Order: sequence, then structure tokens, then C-alpha cells
Amino acid sequence: MGTSSNDIEIPPQRVGEVFLAFLSLGLRSFGGPIAHLGYFRRTFVEQRRWLDDAHFSQLLALCQFLPGPASSQLGFAIGLQRAGWRGALAAFAGFTLPSAMLMFAFAWWAPYLSGPWGQSLLHGLKLVAVVVVAQGVLGMWRSLATDTPRRLLAISAAVVLLWQPSAWMPLLVIVVAALLSPWVCHGVSPRRDVAPSPGYGRRAAFVLLACYGVLLLLAFGVASGGHPLLRIGAAFYRAGALVFGGGHVVLPWLRQALVVPGWIDEGSFLAGYGAAQAMPGPMFSLAAYLGSRMFGGEGGVAGAAVALLAIFLPGFLLLSGVLPFWQRLSARPEAVRVVAAINAAVVGLLAAAFYNPVWTGTVHGWADVFIAACGFLMLVVARQPAWVAVLWCVAAALAGHAWVH
Repeated sequence: MGTSSNDIEIPPQRVGEVFLAFLSLGLRSFGGPIAHLGYFRRTFVEQRRWLDDAHFSQLLALCQFLPGPASSQLGFAIGLQRAGWRGALAAFAGFTLPSAMLMFAFAWWAPYLSGPWGQSLLHGLKLVAVVVVAQGVLGMWRSLATDTPRRLLAISAAVVLLWQPSAWMPLLVIVVAALLSPWVCHGVSPRRDVAPSPGYGRRAAFVLLACYGVLLLLAFGVASGGHPLLRIGAAFYRAGALVFGGGHVVLPWLRQALVVPGWIDEGSFLAGYGAAQAMPGPMFSLAAYLGSRMFGGEGGVAGAAVALLAIFLPGFLLLSGVLPFWQRLSARPEAVRVVAAINAAVVGLLAAAFYNPVWTGTVHGWADVFIAACGFLMLVVARQPAWVAVLWCVAAALAGHAWVH
């Protein structure tokens, strides 16, 4: 169960089966990365029985171990196990296309929202970002900063990033956290389970890891005055390669890469992030919106496609490269402790981003505080899905505009 070798001929109908299964999930999997994992387990372990719980939990552990979008990486890995490389690509395409097309449509529509009502709608979407990032900080604090040393590390990371919000500081904080891991996470122990076999050997894995590293070096070497599509690809590749925690944590990385140099304005950036919460499928599909809107809206279809592929590619290369080594790596205490320390620092990274730019760029009065607080309670206390908070924030912002005028 769950075995799919890449060195044998895979029936074309199996690739189509993978695409349709993930397309169905891409159309209806609302709720963000954590909810996606529940959808995946129900669909592929309980219903379709493509893999068992042991293999699913190992793939999930690996995807959470690596930087990148965890739910999309897990889908890619399931497609790889089921139908080889074509299955992996089919899983990515099926799961991502619906949300990517919706985000591109929003990018096309957003410039027409220049009137008062349109601006109120965009403000409502920015308030959604406040609500969802606050929920993300709380959830990650509870799950990733579970003891005093890691909580102190998370708080220190947030303070440093608020004090010195430079483009390189998040990466420096992550490196320092990794170096401190033997002391901060000395009580963290590895899990020992059976790791899944990807169907290819270590030689192919080394090639994939080399591609990941070379492309990352090239992404850092792209000049600021280069071709716009090249700059888009480099910025999104860097974000996808370095973001631990996926989902909400990509926000500060993308802000540093896109807003700080002036490639997209902060209002459009936060509005797109808020709109992404209302979409099914992976939140990294936000890249389609941002790539299209960059450089004053000149990115267009090409910018959307380049940004989308660039932000997902490093996570997939890294996942594919590490799979053959995973059983040995996951049993090493020092590797597990490094990841635990990095995850604690990521909590601070997201907390700093919540304050600036999400809170400072969106909340301008007590009415905004009330709307955001109600949305937060809907998600955290009432446990409503994200789209309910989206509807509330947008409707309340529009109602506030109507009341004032």
C-alpha cells in the first residue's frame, strides 16, 4: 500500500486519477494548511486507501521538517508515491490551479476598486489578514513554543525583528536559532517510524538537492535592475526556499522581498493576503496575485505564472531530494532539535509581522479593533471556517462605510 516506483511504467489513467482527486480537493479545501492535512488524510488514507497511516504520518513529518508549503509538499509526495513524477506534477496542478486562477482574477479586478465602496471592501480584506495572522501566531505559539526556552527564543526573535526590520534579519535570526538548538531544544527527541520509499535512489536525490542550491544562489545573485520576470522569479524562489512554517509565515518574507523595494504597495499586498484566506487550496497561490500586480500591474499573466512556479519549486526540489535520506535523518536528535529551534524562531518572525505591517497598516480606529476582535473570536473560540471571518470583515467594513456616509 502506498508504493509507486518511478522505474516502472505507470498507467496513464493513474496519473489522471491523481489529477482529478487533487482537483476536487483544490476546489473545496477551504481553511488553510492545517485543514488541508485533514482533507488529505480523509481522502487518501480512509477513502481511497492510497497509503496507510504510518506512511502518511512519515510524509507529513518530512513536509513539516522542511521549509516550504507543507500541505502542497504533502500532496506532491502523495502524487509521487502513487504515480511517479507525472503523478507528483498532476497533484500539484490539480490542487493549485483553482486558487491560482481565482487569485489572478482578483488581481485583474482589484484596480477597478478605486471608489469608496471598493476601498471599503479592500479594507475589509486587510482586516481579514489581521484576524488570520493573529490566529496563526496563537496556534504556532501553542504548538511550536511548548516550553520556556523555546518561548524565550520566540519572544527574542520578535523583539529583534521589530527593532531591526532589515531584509536579511529574518534569515540571520533563523541561523542563530539553529546554532542555539543544542541548548534551547535539548529535551526534544526524534520519532522512529518506517520511512516511505520514493522509488528513486540517492544519485537522483543529490541532483535534485544540487538544483535547489544552485537556483537559490542564482536567486540571491539577481541584480535589482534585471529583467522584471527574472526579478519576480528570484524573489519568489527565495521566499519559497527559506520560509519555515509555510502558510502565514510567507507573509514577512514576501513583504521584505516585494513591498520594501517598492515593487508592490503595502495596501495591495495586504488586500491580496486577505483575499487568499477566502480561497480553497494552498495559500501560496497568493503568488499568482502578487506576480500579476507587481511593478504597477505590469506583471500580468507572465508575472503570475513565474511567481507561482518559483514559490513552489524550491519546496518540491528539497522534498524530492531529502526523501531517500529521510529515515536516517529523522532519527538524528541534532537534526530534529535544529528544526524545533527554527520553528520557535518562526513564531517570533510571524508575531513581528503581525504587528508591522499587518496591524499598523490596517487598524486605524476602534471600529477596526472591534471588527478584527469579532473575527478572531469567530475563528478561535467559535471555531468557524476562515470564509466566515472573511464575510464578517468585508460586510462589517462595507456597513461601516454606509453608516458614515
